[in-house]
Amino acid sequence: MKKIFLINLKTYPQGTGEEAIKLANIAKGFSREDLEVILSVQPMDLERTSKIVKTFSQHIDPIEYGSNTGWILPEAVKKAGAVGTLINHSERRLSLEEVEKRIARAREAGLTTVCCASDPQNAEEIARLNPDYIAIEPPELIGGTVSVSEAKPEVISESVERVKGINPEIQVLCGAGVNSCQDIKKALELGAMGILVASAVVKSPEPEKAIGDLVKGFE
Repeated sequence: MKKIFLINLKTYPQGTGEEAIKLANIAKGFSREDLEVILSVQPMDLERTSKIVKTFSQHIDPIEYGSNTGWILPEAVKKAGAVGTLINHSERRLSLEEVEKRIARAREAGLTTVCCASDPQNAEEIARLNPDYIAIEPPELIGGTVSVSEAKPEVISESVERVKGINPEIQVLCGAGVNSCQDIKKALELGAMGILVASAVVKSPEPEKAIGDLVKGFE
């Protein structure tokens, strides 16, 4: 099974519009037989980035076709080229009931789901909803310079244990403060299948070098 390197562009200026296209062109060269590099972008950038590299939406809503002004239709992001979606990022937290609705709608639309969890207990709760991936991201470490694999390695190992205890098919990703290849090596050693990263790449003055340095953690 391929490892996952998921880059969330958030709404940073360096990851919006033409800048998102630049990052997509950079990222496409780093996927390989054992590693999938994926961007998670804003809905308006999906159509263009998805023609370059595998792309996720940053969010979807559990709606059907119809009168839903201002909401994000799963089928719309699928038609725009997305292959998956983030759900429940710490910057867009949802109740478990709402997470479950989005997982169901994503499945109906043919989208892979990466659900974010704040701690091992939350990861276990979300695992019962059967997403494809769970990304463990302690909120206090997101956007910082200290990774969860360094500050709280037990959060990764316990999350993996709890998730696998519910459904061994669900893969765990590691996020929050990932800044170096050593952070990634440690996360993989603790049982993660990949990483979810944002500022370390998107806000880097040299994003190609940043991705290249981080990819070494998968070797």
